[in-house]
Amino acid sequence: AVVSTQSTGVGREENVVGWYHSHPGYGCWLSGIDVTTQMNNQQYQDPFIAIVVDPIRTLSSGKVDLGAFRTYPETFNKISEGGPSRYQSIPLHKIEDFGVHCKQYYSLDVSYFRSSYDDKLLNSLWKQYRINALSSSVDSSNQNYISNQVKDLSCKLSKVQQIPTSREDCAKIATDGTKTAIEALSGVMTSMLKKKVFKCDQ
Repeated sequence: AVVSTQSTGVGREENVVGWYHSHPGYGCWLSGIDVTTQMNNQQYQDPFIAIVVDPIRTLSSGKVDLGAFRTYPETFNKISEGGPSRYQSIPLHKIEDFGVHCKQYYSLDVSYFRSSYDDKLLNSLWKQYRINALSSSVDSSNQNYISNQVKDLSCKLSKVQQIPTSREDCAKIATDGTKTAIEALSGVMTSMLKKKVFKCDQ
């Protein structure tokens, strides 16, 4: 409400309809702090949407990793069993925070559109940075992320050996492993393609 009032005061009539932040390398979901922030904003200036983007996973997978969320009202009778409808690959050190709050919000369908102004901006950036973008090494920029993913998988497997685990939890770890392998392979293939294109004379 304060932001909307300040915007009007400087001649901007657009309403503030949400906020965004990033989760670098650990997926798109709402933490406890995020849930509180979103609840407060929905209470005082609804409609309001929370957007989370993961720039690291976006670079690794080659597609935008983005989620949009809203929280349930405090008076809403939430389902006691189950969690998010879509499985998320969450690092071990973030699982507790994710699990505690995952039933307090829900995700929205996301679609993308570009205006004529977006096209002009993207074309300008492409002309300026296309050589760097095409010749940069995805493999080297991805190395730290993939390494952290493999380390996280190792920790999850070690935990499975120490604590009795359900078949569902084991399946989730297998899903995480497949996802990491695909991302690593995608990075290697992109790197090989760029070497062919930019070093074809060697």
